[in-house]
Order: sequence, then structure tokens, then C-alpha cells
Amino acid sequence: MGKESRARVLKDHQAQAVGRSIRISPRKLNLVAQTIRGKKAEAALYELTFSPKRVAKLVKKVLQSAIANAENNHDLDVDDLVVTEASVGKNIVMKRFHARARGRGAGIQKPFSQITIVVEEVREKEAPEKTEEKKPAKAKGAKKPAAGKSSAKKPAGKKPAAKKSRKAAPASAKEKA
Repeated sequence: MGKESRARVLKDHQAQAVGRSIRISPRKLNLVAQTIRGKKAEAALYELTFSPKRVAKLVKKVLQSAIANAENNHDLDVDDLVVTEASVGKNIVMKRFHARARGRGAGIQKPFSQITIVVEEVREKEAPEKTEEKKPAKAKGAKKPAAGKSSAKKPAGKKPAAKKSRKAAPASAKEKA
């Protein structure tokens, strides 16, 4: 009777939300999306809350929707969510004109964009206890550098110029005076 549902594109531990027809250019929207990529969901919400950009409020709504989808539709733990993907794309472009001199017109393009945010549940593994780091053992027969010489090579090039010394008056001249 009806269409079959589409197969799920994302993995079981992922959820997404899409914001469409956002009235800003994709280039400007991507600046805000860059600030939240790879961050924990909670940190990304704080980042967007205090961002001075106008579009940050809309991106925050989309992120909150992705978090809600993860919690309600996929039973994921909200505390373990990380923003794995925040992709920005083009949408429609409104074309307007601006009246110019001598009856002419100049085109104006007002672009729209869309953002797709994917959150993923990443469980932090228990950190193993710190072990003392051992220095790698030196091979037998390895020579130690001489105490007086440095192992670093001097750069090839001109030899240093000899220092010019002022000619001192001969000792005999001073004695004569």
C-alpha cells in the first residue's frame, strides 16, 4: 500500500539532525560548524550559547535536535555524545536586483544553506594505570661521544674570518718616548 521505509544510513550508535533553509551563506555557516566539530555535545552547546555569531542560535537548535533524536529514538546516553560530523551545504538562492544608473540593474544573490549534525555515542574506556616509561636500551658496542666534542655537525660553508687586531706601537717606540 505504502512505500517501504528507507534503510538506516547511520550506525546504531549515531543520530543526526538536519537544519534546512537557513538564511545565511554556507561559507559563514561553516565558520560556526567548525567550532563544534569533534567536541563533546555538552561542550558544543556551551560554545554555541556564548558565540557572538547570529547563526549560532540556529545551529544550537539543530544540535539540540540531534541530541534529542539520540536520546529518544536510539536510546543513546546523552553524556557520552560527541559531534562527529557537522557538514554544511548549499540550498536555494533567492535572486533579486538592485536598481542602478541609466535604467540598469545589478544582480543580488541571497543564498540559503543547510547543516547536518551527526552525534555519536563514544564511551570513554577506563584509563590503564600509568607505568614507568623505560628508556630504550642502547645496542652493545655503540660508541659514546667524546666528552670534549659535540656530536652535532657544524654547517658547511665559509670559514670564520680571522679577527682583525689593531697594531700596537712597537715596545721600543714607547721606551724611546
